[in-house]
Amino acid sequence: MLIRKYDFNYGRRELMAKGAMLAGTGLLSPLWPLIANGADITKAYPEELLSVDAYTKGAIKTGDIVDASNVDHVKPLIAPIMYTQIKEMGRRIKIVPTVTDVSKMFPNAFLQASVSNVGKAKLDADGNVTTTSGGHWIGGLPFTEPKSALEVFSNLTLSWGRHDNAIYAIKDQDMGPDGEVSYEYDFVWVEENVACRLGGIGPYAGPQHQDKLRYQTVVFTAPADSKGTAYLSTWYYDQRKFPDLVGYVPAFKRVRKFPTNQRFEPLVAGMTLYLSDAWAAGDPMLTWGDYKIVGRQPMLGPVSENWHGDLDNYIAPTHGGPKGKTFFEINYSMCPECIVVDATPTGYPRAPVGRKRVWVDVRNMQFVAYETYDRRDQSLKSFEPVWGQRVVNGQVLMKERDGTPVWSWTHVHSHDIQTNRMTRFTHAKEVGGVESGFNVDGLYDKYLTAQAINRLGT
Repeated sequence: MLIRKYDFNYGRRELMAKGAMLAGTGLLSPLWPLIANGADITKAYPEELLSVDAYTKGAIKTGDIVDASNVDHVKPLIAPIMYTQIKEMGRRIKIVPTVTDVSKMFPNAFLQASVSNVGKAKLDADGNVTTTSGGHWIGGLPFTEPKSALEVFSNLTLSWGRHDNAIYAIKDQDMGPDGEVSYEYDFVWVEENVACRLGGIGPYAGPQHQDKLRYQTVVFTAPADSKGTAYLSTWYYDQRKFPDLVGYVPAFKRVRKFPTNQRFEPLVAGMTLYLSDAWAAGDPMLTWGDYKIVGRQPMLGPVSENWHGDLDNYIAPTHGGPKGKTFFEINYSMCPECIVVDATPTGYPRAPVGRKRVWVDVRNMQFVAYETYDRRDQSLKSFEPVWGQRVVNGQVLMKERDGTPVWSWTHVHSHDIQTNRMTRFTHAKEVGGVESGFNVDGLYDKYLTAQAINRLGT
């Protein structure tokens, strides 16, 4: 007779038991030593957490399509709004193999910095991240084994795109409740870290940068009535401080300053995307509060096999909704362990958001689901990222400077469940002649100053 060391529900029981405890990642063995040694992570988790097939006892298998007919088998593995999308709105997802080689879930340089700098970060008395000697963080994940909700959010906040800089060409469509496209925009999102850089401080040694974390600009290139609209956020390293926010609006023909806490409004008409939504950490983390770990669980996450580099401008096919075009076709796979964090916007007394919940995959400390709730604690909006390497059918089509595959986000669904409006956008090859790129020289002067957005607008 075969005696199993771990029964079927062992993994789920252990994750529930860990809950909000100050516990490391991994169940059968610590996770990050395996990652640091380049080992397969299957030694860290029982089979039921590594395989949809095992979790559902074969009701859902790798390669299957999850739709309204079978979604209840995986309801505990998806966020509530996503369950509604599949059960009631005609959405479907495909299950692909679990990622067990975690090097496929990072830009290589960021992973190597995370491994090299393990144990060198701390939270100071104010809640800001410093090195153990007291300086600004030196790159990679500060907390590979987070012991608090604030440490989890530090991993999300300090380096959004996990490159020193990035420029994203974005194709956006905003869907009305009738399932038709009501607005379309092309825009460019640019971000450059001043601190927490993988290549050192580089060109940012000057005194005007020493108290900064990042500069970030969004500029619209189409349609004609929005072309030139731009916003520049200057983030301080001190996460208690609000970013400086200035914008160029073509109707005013000048750069003007906006309220620093104006982060819960659509960037342009019809869009459900707020500045606050970016990377699930669009506001300085200490302008939010009441951080708490509310649980740990396996999840289905869109973390691989989702880049459409072989399709026109990298845009995925769509389906679902009233007219069959509300949702992108997205692949999902098992995330063996996610930390679930809640926080409230303590620095924003007029915010329409009363609480946010973020599910963070411990393999790369990146979020796989994010939902907000209104002041009555009713579901408000989901912001669903899609991640992956720039690889199609095993062929690397985009490489980092070190020759390894590029890793980044590929698509986003931003769904206001109360109005049933969907903003969905693609990390495209190019918009308006501007191409996406990483670690690009000259982005600061071209995009990330008030003079730059004035020049771009005019």
